[in-house]
Amino acid sequence: MTKRSNKMKKILLFVVLTILALITLVPFFWMLSSSVKANNDVYTVPIQWIPKEFHWDNYSAIWERIPLATFFKNTAFLSVIITLIQLFTSSFAAYGFSKMHFKGRDILFLAYIGTIAVPWQSYMIPQFIMIRKVGLTDSLWSLVLLQAFNAFGVFLLKQYYSSIPDSLCESARIDGLSEWGIYRRIILPLTKPAIASLTIITFVNTWNDYMGPFIYLTSTENKTIQLGLKMFVGLYDAEYALIMAASVVSVLPVAVVFLSMQKYFVEGIATSGMKG
Repeated sequence: MTKRSNKMKKILLFVVLTILALITLVPFFWMLSSSVKANNDVYTVPIQWIPKEFHWDNYSAIWERIPLATFFKNTAFLSVIITLIQLFTSSFAAYGFSKMHFKGRDILFLAYIGTIAVPWQSYMIPQFIMIRKVGLTDSLWSLVLLQAFNAFGVFLLKQYYSSIPDSLCESARIDGLSEWGIYRRIILPLTKPAIASLTIITFVNTWNDYMGPFIYLTSTENKTIQLGLKMFVGLYDAEYALIMAASVVSVLPVAVVFLSMQKYFVEGIATSGMKG
């Protein structure tokens, strides 16, 4: 009876979670359905989940109405470059805070991590003034410079690095391996889940960032996909099907990155909190 009861509980839990997942996905299903409809059919009541006539030409029309390819290129450039730089800087800093011993290490780490609690709006204006003084306004490199370091990334990787026994590093030092060699040959191969987690988080945040590009980028040739969608809505606010098609296209890269690395993402998030 106990085994049967546990089995029924698992089945019930699975059914409830499935229903909740489907409810969460309803807006995405509606967006996909609306992207291949005519404009007059988007807000019909009741909702037609399967269109009577599929308008696949919506996906070709959006590339002609606005320079969507340019927006994609700019967003991909920022997402890839910023992700790579943050992985490099965060992993280096996390290694120093977790595996190297120096005076004031813990105080410095707490001070650096404490910057997470400072709202971005409080130092947004000083940042803008500094970027303007160095002449990087309306440049993609301004966003790269501002997002080259990430306190959350250091915290995430440091927690994961702390779960690796210090004896491995000590043995490597005794064998004559340098700190760079320990980092490259021991730490990095053992921290793929954490690296994958930070890759997904950084890529998604950069791809979906709106306020940063809105403040620093003004010319059309430098705008990102989020600014492009806002411009598209402003120009074609009544063509809902095209807006939905553009939204679907903008979501695809994020979905591909997440789905391809979700296994490591779950493992990295779960393991990073094992040891503080």
